Amino acid sequence: ELVAGPLDGLLLDVTGWSAHDRAEGVALRTEIGRYGPGGRALYAPRQADGCVFDWCGDVP
Repeated sequence: ELVAGPLDGLLLDVTGWSAHDRAEGVALRTEIGRYGPGGRALYAPRQADGCVFDWCGDVP
């Protein structure tokens, strides 16, 4: 689950991701973030299990 930011409440399918991949976090494309179309919302795992990802900010 994604928490806060432009994608709050959406689910992220991490099926098949390794523990290392989940720990890295993710930059997801979104048109509704601070930078509009083409921008990305950054999310990092809250805990090592990687079930909940917290918003860290937006990047162009």
